[in-house]
Parts: sequence; C-alpha cells; structure tokens
Amino acid sequence: MTGKQRSPSEGTAARQKPGTSSRDSGTSSEGSGGGAANRIGREQVTEIQRARILTAMVQEISERGAANVSVAHVVARSGVSRRTFYEIFDDREDCFLAAFDDALGSVAAVVVPAHEGPGSWQARIRVALTALLETLEHDPATARLLIVESLAAGPRALERRQGVLAQIMPVIERGSIADRPGGLVPSALVAEGVVGGVLSVLHARLVEQSRDSLLDLLGPLMGMIVLPYLGPAAGRREIQRPVPKRPAATIAARSDPLQDLPMRFTYRTMRVLMSVAEQPGCSNRAIGERAGIGDQGQASKLLARLHRLDLIENQGGDPARGEPNAWTLTNTGQEVHHSIANLEARAS
Repeated sequence: MTGKQRSPSEGTAARQKPGTSSRDSGTSSEGSGGGAANRIGREQVTEIQRARILTAMVQEISERGAANVSVAHVVARSGVSRRTFYEIFDDREDCFLAAFDDALGSVAAVVVPAHEGPGSWQARIRVALTALLETLEHDPATARLLIVESLAAGPRALERRQGVLAQIMPVIERGSIADRPGGLVPSALVAEGVVGGVLSVLHARLVEQSRDSLLDLLGPLMGMIVLPYLGPAAGRREIQRPVPKRPAATIAARSDPLQDLPMRFTYRTMRVLMSVAEQPGCSNRAIGERAGIGDQGQASKLLARLHRLDLIENQGGDPARGEPNAWTLTNTGQEVHHSIANLEARAS
C-alpha cells in the first residue's frame, strides 16, 4: 500500500512498489531463479511473508498498543527480515493500515452477509450486530485493533476509520424509513450518535478487558439503536429478548503457526519445503531445480537444515555409496506445509 485509501476487499491484496516489486522483476533479496514456476512460487512466498507480518502487527498492537509498536517488534515476531518488511511496506504506518484493512475485511466478510439476509430493518440489524459481537469476541486482537487502537495510530488511520463509519451511517438511517411508526423522522445526526454510542460501549469493554461476553451487550445495544426510530416499546422489547447461545467460532482468531519454529522462513527455505511437498521422493538435485536454486551446494545445505529441524526425512539410498537421497515430509513437516498453505489462502 502506498498511502492511498483502499477498500476492505482490496486490503488483502499484496502491495507492490513501482519499479522494485519482486513480482515485476522476478528477483528477490532472499533467492533467485528463473522460469514461470519460480515466479509463481516467489509470489506465493511474498504473500505468506506479508500475512505473517500483518499477523505479527496485530498481535504486537494487542499487547503494546499501536503507539508503542515498532518495525523491530514486528519483524522479530514475524520471523522475517527487516529488508523483507520494507520490500512489502513503506513504513510502520503503512503496515498498520494494511493490518486495519485486512482485519476489517475479515469482519465484514461475516457481518455484511448477515445483514443482507431477509427480514425487516430491525431484524437484519440485530443479526448483523450479533455476527459482529461474536466475531469480535472470538478474536480480541482484531477487536482491539479496529475499535481501540485505530484511534491512536495517526491521522491516516483516523481517516480510514471515518470512511468505515460513513458506510455504516446510511444502514442505520434506514430505520427512519422502514418499520417506523408515525411521527417525526429523526435527523441524520441521530444515526451518527447511535453508531458513536455503540462504538463507545465496545471501546470501554475492550479497554477494561472485561471478562463478560460481548454478546451480553446485544440487547442493550439493540435497544439503543431502535429507540429513536421505532420508539421506546420496540427498544424495551429488544433489551428483553434472550441472548443467543454462544456459537462455534465464526472466523479463526489471528495467529502465526510458524512463529515458534527456530528458523527464518526465507524464500529459498519455503521453496525447498514446498518442492519436497509437491514431489516427495526427489533427490537433492531435483529439489534444487524445482526450487530454482542453481547452486546445488546451497540446496543441499537447506535440505540438511530442514532435516535437522525434523521437517523432512530421507527415504532414499545410502549417500556414502553415491545413492541419491529421496526426501519426504515428516509429520511435523506436513503440519508446517499445511500452515503455510493456510497463510497463503488467507493472503489471497
């Protein structure tokens, strides 16, 4: 991202720097190799690294607060190099904004479909608010990022936040048109006050780290929303409605499954591991070629490193007799490969 505002759906797209993107040039600071297959692999690794950086940013913000998180904190937690960070993001603020967009996109993917279902304005607002509270409760780090820390992350973050609220206001204002009993139509300022009130309540609960379920706020918040549009009787009914049962997780809480491995997953490391996964039983030379590593000595060193970490195992002949290796993933290696695939899917 280069500072221009993007929509939540665009927030998950990897950022490219004009003239320097590894996708455009086919080169990288952490490995090189020609061919279409390698360029595709490099893009996959870039997306994985980006997902790891964003995950680390969200986790660090949750623990330290947005104003106290540095690039050093993020790269240490994500396990990527500082150089890789700056190949993907301009600076810390750029990374924060990308994390904000990514988190917003994840929440919107749950809340928007819930609101677009059938029913009256009142019913659809309740379903959407339920989905929002469930999602925020399941992923407190994302909740804190969107509602609390975005207020302390600088003017660009505040502008991004206001852009989101501007999209919510018309949804609330529809209550002055649909399902409304006779009487005066509330002004647009009422919707602004309603949204601000809901955010204020959520902000207070997240700051104090209350152990109470956010879903317990559903009735009172719905009462606050419908009161100026449908009247006090409708507000009381919403407050008195039972809280829904706690459902299974709507979205997975943000975490980096690779962060505890005692190694840095560079482009070459990932390409070697992916090559073993894609074609088990390959020799050192075949894996080096698939991974785009022309230096067979480097390929052998990476394979030895993965072997020491119990991520791959040799099921081939005796190397002392000149018999080729045949590398396959161990159970641990399969778990790591699956984790990488999940990170890639999240980034795509």
